[in-house]
Amino acid sequence: MSDSETAIDFSALAMPGVRGLAPYEPGKPIDELRREYGVSEVVKLASNESPLGPSPRAAEAASAAGAAAHRYPDGNGFALKAAVAERHGVPPERVTLGNGSNDVLVLLAQAFLGPGRTAVFSAHAFAVYPIATQTVGATARVVPALPAEAEQPYGHDLEAMLAAVDETVSVVFVANPNNPTGTWLTEGELRGFLDRLPARVIAVVDEAYFEYAAAEPGYPDASRWLEAYPNLVVTRSFSKVYGLAGLRVGYGLSHPAVADLLNRVRQPFNCSAPAQEAAAAALADEAHTRRAVALNDEQRRILREGLEAMGLRVLPSAANFLTFYAGEQAAQIHEGLLRRGVIIRPVAGYDLAGWLRVSVGTAAENRTFLEALAELRPGAA
Repeated sequence: MSDSETAIDFSALAMPGVRGLAPYEPGKPIDELRREYGVSEVVKLASNESPLGPSPRAAEAASAAGAAAHRYPDGNGFALKAAVAERHGVPPERVTLGNGSNDVLVLLAQAFLGPGRTAVFSAHAFAVYPIATQTVGATARVVPALPAEAEQPYGHDLEAMLAAVDETVSVVFVANPNNPTGTWLTEGELRGFLDRLPARVIAVVDEAYFEYAAAEPGYPDASRWLEAYPNLVVTRSFSKVYGLAGLRVGYGLSHPAVADLLNRVRQPFNCSAPAQEAAAAALADEAHTRRAVALNDEQRRILREGLEAMGLRVLPSAANFLTFYAGEQAAQIHEGLLRRGVIIRPVAGYDLAGWLRVSVGTAAENRTFLEALAELRPGAA
């Protein structure tokens, strides 16, 4: 490489919004932990994946689709759109497929945000919201969350979010339940928010963890409100309860005119053939979904009891993870867990210093985590 090439300041060539971003940091992969720490047995509870795995029917469908891997997938996703539309009782014209639901969030930013426009979202909310916003040159307006003593600590303060909406705001992101806190909004709270939001503002309700939260008293299904709120977009994922995180598939539900705009910026063939086939099969296997939810309900309770028995504060959660306060020892505890082959997630990057997030695993995985954590707690023998 020549001296002239090494002297180029590539950062100065990038768009300002990109220069201010930090790369998204996923949970540490299992193989990476094995390479770095030399451990053989690993429990990964960092990325909110389903410990039950995918439906066998979904796995079979994905495998069968691989036989035609030399062909492009259906770029319009006809069969999967039809399955999603039937599930929600809407026409396929309201469905936008994504490479995971985060892809739909990016499409929304590309279609409705840009220089001179603003997106509003809560502090401690999903990391893709600022990434998608800043990448297109828009302004991210981060609203302080509810206080620590609130019924839903560090959850969305909808009144404050409404107060932050001015003439520059074109998109509002609301995660329900929220990641990484696990907090959630009731039907009355969310509908009251949408009733007062200007119709010109796209209201994105991110329901990636919907299936886990559906049994919570008062928890809403925002996908039923599309007729009432033409500016509403609801996003869902196949990465969580359906166990298809590795295939990357999700979708958005919206007014047909919004879906049309999203499809104008959507990358061709953004959902692979195995992903489409597996997702359709996963939707059809309702028994497997019920087992995944039941496992999560049981093990989330056991995990919470174990954490609280150690004197740890645990946030309320309607999702498949728990966020707990480890204080000044959080980084030390996280490192100690890694050395014991247990991967969880620090959330200091979400402005939650001292907090750690653990995904709900199987009974054996949760037991391994709790035993390792007990060894690392101050005062442990």
